[in-house]
Amino acid sequence: MIAIIQARMSSKRLPGKVLKKINGKPMLMRVVENIKRSKKIKKIYIATSGSPKDNKIVIFCKKNKLNFFKGELNNVSLRFKTFLEKKGSAYKEFIRINGDSPFIDPKLIDKFANIFKKKKPLILTNTYPRTYPKGQSIEIINSKFFIKNLKYFKLPDDKEHVTHFFYRKKYKGILNLKSKENYSKINMCVDTKNDLRIARSIYKNFIEKKKNKFCWKTLINKFNEKK
Repeated sequence: MIAIIQARMSSKRLPGKVLKKINGKPMLMRVVENIKRSKKIKKIYIATSGSPKDNKIVIFCKKNKLNFFKGELNNVSLRFKTFLEKKGSAYKEFIRINGDSPFIDPKLIDKFANIFKKKKPLILTNTYPRTYPKGQSIEIINSKFFIKNLKYFKLPDDKEHVTHFFYRKKYKGILNLKSKENYSKINMCVDTKNDLRIARSIYKNFIEKKKNKFCWKTLINKFNEKK
């Protein structure tokens, strides 16, 4: 199974956030390192755009020998479709992860990947509705199903958010996984300067002391303390 990480420099609230340093490493590298700890992910791709602003991401990928592809800036869904079509039937499904999720839990990825293989839904998600923290969003999508339906993506949100169309239309075949408790108000992603400050603090004072061995549940109290 492959993971595709969405990354761009033109975030409105915190421009260039994916390359902002979190204790010495760009946030995008933190995301990559966590996904690499997954036992189910065989290959990781960075999905960025052909915009000149995103050249820094391309340079970062080349420097660190990371797989990447470029596509439409304002049509992420088309960006994914073009890439998947080029790969033919090589990748029957993919996991979509956001580049602003430096705390993504590899064990959660593995758990969801196992369920996907067993249940074989068209889409497996934990955001429909969300009960996991923001920043622990995982979506596993059947590639053929995704490509087949892209022609129906009409709204701007359908094009910007890869799964928005399917949730909006309430497609059958979507399997939503819920946590036992609702943690949807916990924010583990980085959208603002304050989020970045919190991420740096938690990495420095907790994760690095644990040598990056953490699970998302152990972070709940850390984020509650930072409120």
